[in-house]
Amino acid sequence: MRVGVVGVGYVGLVTAACLADSGTDVICVDSNEEKIRQLREGVIPIYEPGLAEIVNRTRTTRRLQFTTSLKEAVEKSLLLFIAVGTPSGQDGSADLSAVFRVAEGIAEHMDGYRILVGKSTVPVGTHAKISERVAARTRQPFDYVSNPEFLKEGSAIDDFMKPERIIVGARDPKVREIMRHLYAPFMRRKERIIFMDPASAELTKYAANCMLATRISFMNELSALCEAVGADIELVRAGIGSDARIGNAFLFAGAGFGGSCFPKDVRALIHTGQEHGVPMNIIQAVRQVNAEQQRRFAQKVLDYYVGRETQTTLAVWGLAFKARTDDVRESPAIFCVEEFLKAGMQVQAHDPEAMGPARQLLGEAVMFCQDYYEALDGAQGLVILTDWQQFRNPDFEFIARKLSRPVIFDGRNLYDSAYVRSAGIEYHCVGRPNA
Repeated sequence: MRVGVVGVGYVGLVTAACLADSGTDVICVDSNEEKIRQLREGVIPIYEPGLAEIVNRTRTTRRLQFTTSLKEAVEKSLLLFIAVGTPSGQDGSADLSAVFRVAEGIAEHMDGYRILVGKSTVPVGTHAKISERVAARTRQPFDYVSNPEFLKEGSAIDDFMKPERIIVGARDPKVREIMRHLYAPFMRRKERIIFMDPASAELTKYAANCMLATRISFMNELSALCEAVGADIELVRAGIGSDARIGNAFLFAGAGFGGSCFPKDVRALIHTGQEHGVPMNIIQAVRQVNAEQQRRFAQKVLDYYVGRETQTTLAVWGLAFKARTDDVRESPAIFCVEEFLKAGMQVQAHDPEAMGPARQLLGEAVMFCQDYYEALDGAQGLVILTDWQQFRNPDFEFIARKLSRPVIFDGRNLYDSAYVRSAGIEYHCVGRPNA
């Protein structure tokens, strides 16, 4: 079975590499000539643990190939995965122009039966629109499958290799069997493919991400109430997370969620509801709470230095929206840093992987430090904004000596309050009592 993957961004490259690693012949196509050139040389454009090793292993054996020719990929492949971006439009809707362009291009190069597989996150009903556009451009037979991805940045390889579930939206039994065969290498222990119609598959993707975003916003809203009444959100989390009906995943309070998926998918589901006359009231609230949580945490820092902003230098640890990625899209860390800069503060920041992308957004207004302890030099306070592993057990006595006024603002609740304060550091976190 030969597979083509159109789009070598985060989803496309992980999908292609993992399929190739299972023995499938995969050809990746992208219109970005420089990106394809780098991939042919083994240079990976994104940071994802384990991805570089798999790409280079499969590239060497030629199970994974790269091209800028869509025609070549279509001619060589039975299944063609569409894995291009669907960014938010001004009204919150998903911009499907790249998806449609790829589907139409595939249709124009088809010389026989093909299966188009939608990996891009698309609104409900997109399967019908794509099928109509393809049918208008070719007389060749084809099928379309909705196969949404459920990859977490930072653990995408494990998520693909050991999936909790694989959603396949296809009605034709023969197409379902082809998809079952494709994913068989990842089903050795247990069958985890869930077959459904394409519309349900499209909605399942949005429902999953919005449910997770809802859990985060619920805890963040509770964290504000905890601060008001003197409760501890960490104890509340332990209490409700122990209920088997609730579980403990995605119940951490913090500075808000970000990244390329949750914010975009929340907006898109709201827009889909509006289009169909079904208000998404809960998801509207999720979006509002998330925006307020980011403002609340930034304001907590600003209030501490009120009247002294222009005399204040802050050390910032973390710029990516989460650990184990270099993704800064809609990162709460970037939002907070921008608020600090607007107030006239100086910022000295470190992130293990995201300083390059962050520099593109923040420019030279921020001093980017190669070591996280270096960021403390001359700073009046430390702000934790990403939960990288190397930030979780620092030398607090060293931090106390380096900061001219030892204070930590922890937007990830990484530390034990009493332990930090025993080192002589004032400690402010999210939803927990402050001394």
